[in-house]
Amino acid sequence: MKRMFLSMMAVLLVSTSVIAQEEKSEQRQPRKFDKTEMVKHRTDETVSRYQLSDKQAKQLLDLNTKYADKMMPRGPHRHGRHGEAGRPPMPPKNDMVKRPEPPKDGGKMKEHHKEMQATMKAYEAELEKIMTADQFKKYQKDQKKMRENQHHPRRFDMHQ
Repeated sequence: MKRMFLSMMAVLLVSTSVIAQEEKSEQRQPRKFDKTEMVKHRTDETVSRYQLSDKQAKQLLDLNTKYADKMMPRGPHRHGRHGEAGRPPMPPKNDMVKRPEPPKDGGKMKEHHKEMQATMKAYEAELEKIMTADQFKKYQKDQKKMRENQHHPRRFDMHQ
């Protein structure tokens, strides 16, 4: 009886392992995004989140295209948790959007930071012209939340 029970457990363990490996191999392969797709994806996400009109969507696409080389790539992968469904994978390094590299010299880091802030302010100034007052307020609120989460990551207490 023990042998039969142990044999059944072994078969169950092996079959579970095989099924798990099959499911893992069936997962879709990561898509490669080029710069144009990343800009379109970012635009579509913003249009959806803030309910922008078709005219606003066109203006936003133009704006995001203009700033694509100056700002970090964004999208659901910046807002969601790792592994979230629908999250586009990061493109390979050779397909990455070219943006200013941070200086290796610590003294120039402040200058680089100011330059990035100026770029973001210019982007937001143009974005404010595209969005309605309510849409832009919601955008600013979301940006503030995102910055707070970047500077104060959640801490998980294992003893709760």
